[in-house]
Amino acid sequence: MFHDLYTLTGSSVIATDGEMGSIRNFLFDDQSWTIRYLVVDVGSWLTRRAVVLAITAVEQPDWVKKALHVHLSKEQVRYSPDVDTEKPVSRQQEVAMQEYFGWPIYWADSELGPMSSIPTGRKYPVHTKGDSHLRSAWDLAGYEVWATDGEMGRVDGFIMDDASWHLGYLDVKSGDWLHSRSVLVPTCWVNSVSWADHRVNLHRAQAWTGTLKAS
Repeated sequence: MFHDLYTLTGSSVIATDGEMGSIRNFLFDDQSWTIRYLVVDVGSWLTRRAVVLAITAVEQPDWVKKALHVHLSKEQVRYSPDVDTEKPVSRQQEVAMQEYFGWPIYWADSELGPMSSIPTGRKYPVHTKGDSHLRSAWDLAGYEVWATDGEMGRVDGFIMDDASWHLGYLDVKSGDWLHSRSVLVPTCWVNSVSWADHRVNLHRAQAWTGTLKAS
């Protein structure tokens, strides 16, 4: 089922031994448009303000209660590798988290088998040619969206499939503040994202975009 990602932001994250914090952000793979990690604000019980948790440790979201249960204890999270959530997350950081938690490495399919998990203590050759980064979902908010025939608007949100954590649509706000409307643009139409220019480039013309939301 598809849900607006904004409604999940701020939801409670509950560990096996109690509430841990609330969702601040989401880290997604900028090639597959799939969310891989949650950025959780843990308040004051840790010296750092935020921790990163893999989707593989999360149960199905409770959209009504705005809560997510994770298969981790607070103690496990306390000593997890520190990740700077204000910057793109490298595979080196992902491997460090995987080795600590024993999480599967989703991008190692071709070399380790589908959704393989590296045994604790084993080092993976992370300095590879295909070394990609994870990106912050809410950092993308406000980016200009350009079709092949001109500017459409700006990214206002995301629509997610809660079964796969895939960001299927960009919620693009078009028009001025008085006559704005929301257009749902499939992420498969994205040709590239210029992180330096804060711009999303589509490989479609504006005339192809026809799925609207009530503004």
